[in-house]
Amino acid sequence: MSSEIQTLTRALRTFAHERDWAQFHAPKNLACALSVEAAELLEHFQWLTEDQSRTLADAKKAQVATEVADVFLYLLQLCDQLGIDPMAAAWSKLQANAEKYPVATARGTSKKYNEL
Repeated sequence: MSSEIQTLTRALRTFAHERDWAQFHAPKNLACALSVEAAELLEHFQWLTEDQSRTLADAKKAQVATEVADVFLYLLQLCDQLGIDPMAAAWSKLQANAEKYPVATARGTSKKYNEL
């Protein structure tokens, strides 16, 4: 795991410990909180066209960044609770996706791997 992610994970542990919140941070609760924050992120894009979603005003982009941070922090806490290295998991998933979606058959299509 990268040192920056390790440092951030330790800071999250300290933050929760200082507030006696670890008691609430069961994996189930963190997964629920992550889902809620992801929905709050999605809310910023609701009703926008694809072009509008690509050209957010600075104030809106700052709000989106705050929600991205919430999602990321809950994800790190969940990984910490379950002993998952998020970087290793991400690299493993990227490799699996590369195998499921070879360039030759997946390029330019949104079909799922079992439809290629």
